[in-house]
Amino acid sequence: MEEASALFTIGPVEVSSVVVTSWIIIALLALLCWLATRNMKDVPGPLQCAAEMAVEGMENFIAGTLGKEKARKYFPIFGTFFVFIIVSNYSGLLPGAGQIAGFAVPTACLSVTAALAVIAFCTTHTLGVRERGLGHYLKSFLKPFALMLPLTLIEQLIRPLSLALRLFGNLYGEETVTHELYNIFPILLPLVMNVLSLLFCMIQAMVFTLLLSIYVAEATETEE
Repeated sequence: MEEASALFTIGPVEVSSVVVTSWIIIALLALLCWLATRNMKDVPGPLQCAAEMAVEGMENFIAGTLGKEKARKYFPIFGTFFVFIIVSNYSGLLPGAGQIAGFAVPTACLSVTAALAVIAFCTTHTLGVRERGLGHYLKSFLKPFALMLPLTLIEQLIRPLSLALRLFGNLYGEETVTHELYNIFPILLPLVMNVLSLLFCMIQAMVFTLLLSIYVAEATETEE
């Protein structure tokens, strides 16, 4: 697998193939969302029906951790993470994707998964402060007793690192294995790997979103 290289520059900033691919995915998702919601009807058409089923399925998945109320309240956050990650994962399965100039799987790049993890980290603590107030939220780090504070802080810092490396490692490994198998057995095994990757890519998106929902549930938990 080749590393993402700079395609062009904007001033001093280099724009790599990973960035361009991410922009294309974001634009396509925005267009699809607009098409699915621009003319909502009581009797939905195929596109609106598919969108409603996807939203309901994701909301129920998140509700298993956060509960119905919080799942609906924070659904745009989790839905955005899940959809971007799964579409990015699946982009590597497109026929001839590896031969397209300027194309790179975003989630197989550590800088992208690190950015997603940092956004998830900031989102978790922002929601925690918003739900519980700054004072009460900071006090939660002292529980069950103050001596646990160093370990609690280390745990919080490890979480984004774990999210980034898990997603990157799994996707990069899957891409590498599939590429090598194609070189060795160009007919059958790559096809089998691509079929398995359909499930694998979905699982990785679900794991990232599930872990984020667990972190948010913990951060926003209020004392009764």
